[in-house]
Amino acid sequence: MWRETSMLSTTADIVPVKHQLKTLMHNDIMLEAKGKKTIVYFFAPWCQVCNFSIDNLQNVYQKNPEIDVIAVALDFVDLEEVKKFTNNHQLTFPVALGNESVKADFQVQGYPSYYVLNRENAIIGRSLGYSSEIGLYLRSL
Repeated sequence: MWRETSMLSTTADIVPVKHQLKTLMHNDIMLEAKGKKTIVYFFAPWCQVCNFSIDNLQNVYQKNPEIDVIAVALDFVDLEEVKKFTNNHQLTFPVALGNESVKADFQVQGYPSYYVLNRENAIIGRSLGYSSEIGLYLRSL
């Protein structure tokens, strides 16, 4: 919990800055909720904790159609590194290529970090570090 104090607030009146990024599929994507709760998950392909926890995120996404997921790759060497990571985990949700501006605006201090946005784009949940499937799901309620 103490690690999360450096993250954006969850007072439900905080709406993060909206960023438009490119996905691995070269599509534009906005880091925002579009009518349903959304987990915005920040990871680095070299991060071992991300490597262990991202499958839990994939399971939440597959089992809960009422929850959207957007993963954002940060601190990567090149596009191939991100593609290898996503292919190894067979991710089916959008993966965006982040930058230093996104990292700063979302106050990402470590990996993985994620925020849960409600339908109005307010932050209602957050976490830093490993999260189990049930932990991800419960924070998104």
